Amino acid sequence: MLACKILVIDDEEPNVRLLERLLLRAGFDRVVCTTDSRQAAALFEDFLPDLVLTDWLMPEIDGCAVIAQLRALIDPDDYLPIVVLTADVTPLTRKRALGAGATDFLTKPFDQTEVVLRMFNLLRARLSHVLVQRQNASLEESVRERTLELESTLAELRDTQQQVIQQERLAALGTMASGIAHDFNNALSVIVGFSEMLLQREEQDPAARDKTQALTRILTAATDASAIVHRLRDFHRPDEAEEHHLPVDLNALLTEAILLTQPRWETDALAAGRVISVEARLGMIGCISGDAVELREVLTNLIFNAVDALPEGGAITLGTRCDGEAVILSIRDNGTGMSADVRHRCLEPFFTTKGKRGTGLGLSMVFGIIQRHAGTIDIESTPGTGTVFTVRLPLAGEESETLPDAPLEPGGPWRVLVVDDQPVFCQVMRDCLQYDLHLVETALSGHDALEKFRASAFDLVITDHVMAGMPGEQLAVRLKEIDPQIPVVLLTGYTSEITTGHRQIPAIDLILEKPVSRMALRQALARVLAPTLPEPACRAVAHAAA
Repeated sequence: MLACKILVIDDEEPNVRLLERLLLRAGFDRVVCTTDSRQAAALFEDFLPDLVLTDWLMPEIDGCAVIAQLRALIDPDDYLPIVVLTADVTPLTRKRALGAGATDFLTKPFDQTEVVLRMFNLLRARLSHVLVQRQNASLEESVRERTLELESTLAELRDTQQQVIQQERLAALGTMASGIAHDFNNALSVIVGFSEMLLQREEQDPAARDKTQALTRILTAATDASAIVHRLRDFHRPDEAEEHHLPVDLNALLTEAILLTQPRWETDALAAGRVISVEARLGMIGCISGDAVELREVLTNLIFNAVDALPEGGAITLGTRCDGEAVILSIRDNGTGMSADVRHRCLEPFFTTKGKRGTGLGLSMVFGIIQRHAGTIDIESTPGTGTVFTVRLPLAGEESETLPDAPLEPGGPWRVLVVDDQPVFCQVMRDCLQYDLHLVETALSGHDALEKFRASAFDLVITDHVMAGMPGEQLAVRLKEIDPQIPVVLLTGYTSEITTGHRQIPAIDLILEKPVSRMALRQALARVLAPTLPEPACRAVAHAAA
């Protein structure tokens, strides 16, 4: 308390010196005095006292005016005592002083004990108020900090909640993708199988170049469609995604993507009254290491995105160039462009500005694929001017330029039992296998397959996964009970745990995902037959008959 500061204002020098000595004897050494009341306000702002002693009757500026000046400088919430020194203790003077803002009175001539006691009481109240103010300030700061922490926690909670919602959406998407995969891939299997057969025949006819190109596009589109189903699974469970990176010619992929998307940017656009031109500016670039199907999906989605940004028509320019150890791919359109907020969010899952026409997955899947290829994507866009997507992908290293191992030879001919409850798929498999000179018999159910297996000798059984009456897994168990050495290949349209190796099926020797290409089928036969059987069953049967 003795460290408190006291300001004394009195026009009479003897009174000032008396109060100064009195305060010093009481232990107060931080005292400022003035006999000029005009300096009171300036001294107050500079000294910042804890207590003010002011005379009431003074020339120039009296005590009432001094109090008014000082109260104007004091925060309304602050408690700073002002004591009036006066010999006039009439009720009128007291009312004026209290009305001006005085806290207490000291009557001249002073009683020293009374002066000290009153000052101690007032300063004790002052210090208590200051302490309360500091505690309040500390509490307010704590409340502010806690409020900021709570706001931050709430924001994190909202972000986490949004992520959970997105994960739930992705989980639902993965479940739906798995549910439709079987039927979807069965349909693609028919397309792929017959396309390969027709393509094989047309390739032998030099005059059928146009048909060959059309069949090649059909086959590529069907293969990519199957890959999209797998990508949806990987989008939901990215840790299970498998990388199959090989050297890829990005210029060739870009040319293919333009041809594959031509119906969208040319035919559909013209039907809607729009004219869209697509120009490719291909530079001299090396190969990149990647998955051709995934990269083709990137190009297709970026072209479709550019088409959607041209509601009145316009131009799309695609270019490639080298930049040190990387390849730069750019897709530019002169369409509607994006605002800064849309540009920042356009790569988020399920974010779309297309309403019901968009899913919000195209660009997010593009972003995921580019990340898996150790690349980056940059977006520049101006509303009303257009958008440029710039993708940077590393060039293939020496380790990526090695050629893949030569395919295994399936040998044969083998005697194969194909089991599927869809006759058209049985026909596709029969045609593919017979083209390689294998002997094929088909069964439309598990029970039919068991009867034929007991009646004849087979080198291999290829069975569908989902069949009415007896699923493929159950059939495989029954076949192994009859002949434990018979290889069984399971064909499935599901993109689930059984195709990613997370679920073991003891009775199954190999799992193939639909649609199955002829090359994949050959490799499957080579893996399960060539190392195990010294002589095909069809030859053994022929020898026995002879």
